[in-house]
Order: sequence, then structure tokens, then C-alpha cells
Amino acid sequence: MIAVVTATAKEMKSALGHAGAPSLGQGDIVSFKLGERVVLLAVCGVGLLNAALLMGRLMERGDVTGVVNFGIAGAYDVEEFPLGTTTYLWQEAWPEYGLLQEDGRVDSKAIGFPQGEIDGKPVWDRVKLFPVHDAETMGLTLHDRWARAAGVSVNSVTGTPERAGWLKMACNGDVENMEGYALAFAAKQVGLPFLELRTVSNLVGSRYAEDWDLPGAFAALGQCAKFLFSGR
Repeated sequence: MIAVVTATAKEMKSALGHAGAPSLGQGDIVSFKLGERVVLLAVCGVGLLNAALLMGRLMERGDVTGVVNFGIAGAYDVEEFPLGTTTYLWQEAWPEYGLLQEDGRVDSKAIGFPQGEIDGKPVWDRVKLFPVHDAETMGLTLHDRWARAAGVSVNSVTGTPERAGWLKMACNGDVENMEGYALAFAAKQVGLPFLELRTVSNLVGSRYAEDWDLPGAFAALGQCAKFLFSGR
């Protein structure tokens, strides 16, 4: 079965409420008939640790054949990725693993321990994704108007324009989230197809109201999920 994972109950309701998905709490995993297929719905909770813990539970089941992550995200450049844009990710980066330098940079290789391997190659701070291939493998449909983007996963939401600019440059990042790297790393370590879809809710680093549109991002999440599973 495909596992559909969100960080929060609000994201799950926004994504699949139109299909009658039940209300879930953090840590819940339930089976659900979505159209002609049965999927697992799971709410992991916010953050990389919660995402990793949930993926461990999913992997223990032995019946998960792929993972889809729906969520909202901030964009580092809202001219390139306007509020409400739907993105599918081709990479996840975690900029906080390694040795912290005086200038604020983190050298992921300086401590000498990769996080693990994917396809026999060491993983330091980035996981490459294959959204088109993995969507096809899971029998899902990507919209040709959705934007291809690179993700950056953080433990602390970026609160300043200066930090946002640094992360965009250092990670070659487009959108920021708090769970994607852990979900992607876990899925790819065991060879499962993985798809991460995020709608843009805000400009990273800004706390001004005009740079946020949560209702629009949640609405776009529902449209995204509907098309992904139905192709229309």
C-alpha cells in the first residue's frame, strides 16, 4: 500500500478531506479507501524527529510499497514560486548535520560520519529524488503545471531574510519545510518510491501578513491531492 503522510491533521484534512478522509491525531496510521485503491494515512507530527519515528513504524509493517508526503512550505523566492504554487521536489537537503563553523556554515563531512547509504553511496546532507519516475511507479499523475523544486528541511523555521538568503544559496534551495528530508531518507534507504508535494504558504524569513497565505496553500493542497490520485 502507498502511505500518505502529512505533518499535521490540518494538512491531511486539506489534502484528502474532499475524499472523506477521517480525522487523525499525531502518530495515527489508518487504512483508507481512496477511489479504487486502499492507502495508509499517517500524521507524523511536526519536525524531522517525528517524521523519522513515524517512518520507522511504517517500515516495520512490511506492506508499504511507496510514500507520498503532502504539506505546505515556505518559498525563498515568491517571484519564482508564488504563494499557492504546487511543487514537487527533486531533492531534499538538511543543512544542520555536521560541524558548525564560525561563519555559521555547517560542514556535513567534517565529523567523518555519513548519515548512511542510499544505493551504496554515502549520504551526507542531501537526498536526490526522482519524482517523475516514482510517481509513475506508484501509478500517480503529476500535473504539468506544477513546479519542480529543491527542498530544504530545518529543525527551526527560518525567521530572518538573512538566514533565508543563506540557506537558499548554500543548499540550492527553493522551498523550506520541517519533515521532508527524514521522510525521503528513510524511504530511499529501503528502496521505496517517494514523492513529496508541497504548496507554497509564505515567503521564508518574513513575518509580515502580506507574505503569507495559509488558506490558499491549504486549498491548493486539496486540488493537488485530487489530481495526483485521479488525474483530473
